[in-house]
Amino acid sequence: MKDKTDLLQGTLDMLILRALVTGPMHGFAIMNRIHQTSESALQVEQGSLYPALYRMEAQGWIHAEWGVSENNRRAKYYTLTEAGRRQLGVESENWNRMCKAINLVMDFPV
Repeated sequence: MKDKTDLLQGTLDMLILRALVTGPMHGFAIMNRIHQTSESALQVEQGSLYPALYRMEAQGWIHAEWGVSENNRRAKYYTLTEAGRRQLGVESENWNRMCKAINLVMDFPV
């Protein structure tokens, strides 16, 4: 069984944007998508997710509208905007650059 991994500061927005590339989702589905695609290593808590979604909506990266979930319940669905796609590109480039830099440090002979 894998341990839960805490999210690094600044990665939640990138993970949410990446999850929404596949199409509109409500909050619970976004949490599940991140959990499943990380092979259960990442767990996003509601207390972190919803403030991030509200912030990202205010920034224009996502759009929200009410709909009906697969459980026939009212749910807010989030969709990636064009600005959100651009931001995902920026965040992905920054993440890759950071991973490369950390790998250089960790692989440096001692």
